[in-house]
Amino acid sequence: MGFSDLVRTAENKINEYGVRRKTAAGWVPQIIPYTGYGTTERVHVIGRVLMDDPSFSDANDTKVRQSGSFAYEAQRGYRQFFTIQVGDHPVQVRVGDVSVETFTDSNGYFDVSLDRHGLEPGWREVDVTGENARPVKAKVLITSPEETIGLISDIDDTIMVTNLPRAFNAAYNSWVKKTNNRQPISGMAEFYRELLKDHPNAPVFYLSTGAWNTFSTLEDFIADEGLPQGPLLLTDWGPTPTGLFRNGSEHKKVQLRNLVIDYPNVRWILVGDNGQHDPLNYGDLVIEHPDVVTGIAIRELTPTEHMLSHGTMSSLTGPPRTNREGVPTIYGPDGRALLREYRKAPFVPGK
Repeated sequence: MGFSDLVRTAENKINEYGVRRKTAAGWVPQIIPYTGYGTTERVHVIGRVLMDDPSFSDANDTKVRQSGSFAYEAQRGYRQFFTIQVGDHPVQVRVGDVSVETFTDSNGYFDVSLDRHGLEPGWREVDVTGENARPVKAKVLITSPEETIGLISDIDDTIMVTNLPRAFNAAYNSWVKKTNNRQPISGMAEFYRELLKDHPNAPVFYLSTGAWNTFSTLEDFIADEGLPQGPLLLTDWGPTPTGLFRNGSEHKKVQLRNLVIDYPNVRWILVGDNGQHDPLNYGDLVIEHPDVVTGIAIRELTPTEHMLSHGTMSSLTGPPRTNREGVPTIYGPDGRALLREYRKAPFVPGK
């Protein structure tokens, strides 16, 4: 048994003890729905079940918080990670007469798809219930089969300053800063509005290696900054069967390819930064599926940001390998610069 297996086993045992202890203290399971997505044929619903202290619950609060029992006001970021997940918990997702029953995994997550659900395009809701848990509504974005353009945006150092690859800086930004004190990348909301001006119903996804624990904070940030609303595709921190931490680059590659499969009629605009592996991941997608990407925008980090991010003064990845496939790529230090470059040669059809 490897070290990561020992750590994962210990984590599960500690969490199981926590569930028993909190249940004895009167806590109950709480369903945390994340934003789902799909087409008129299939909808994807994801969420998590955590233990919650009902004495802290506000019956008038219509927005469930990832931070569980902690109060709604801004908190230090680390509080988002102090949760007790409920593994192997029965959950049912229902849309009209169509339903799927499942169980949460060891980290409390559930992930289901419903076919022939009957939902019309636009923002809709599905019902999620669980044993001994209050029923909740989960938001889902249903995309029309007539939509041909979509946007996939990175989060970390693309719309928000995090310096994610650098553990110390990421820890400070995610754990120490208050949840309402995140620093935006200037001009990105304006840039995205221009990209989607002729496609107001285009699906928008935010793809990040960040933890699901930060879901509500990120959702609030996107709304507060005037960025387009869309599902978040995050990951779970912690040990895996292959190591102590999940592979962030692999997470992004898998999600990109899943979206290509789920939306066969959509051509994607990809937006990221050159502080991580976005140029390589986006370039690989273009090489594998040259017909599904209509353009790429890369936010260039400053030398100081590169140093804080990964310890060198320049990008570790180089430019995307897209030019030979005929996919235009633009670069700029912020959203305003990207917008100027985009206006010189728009790559969205219909412009």
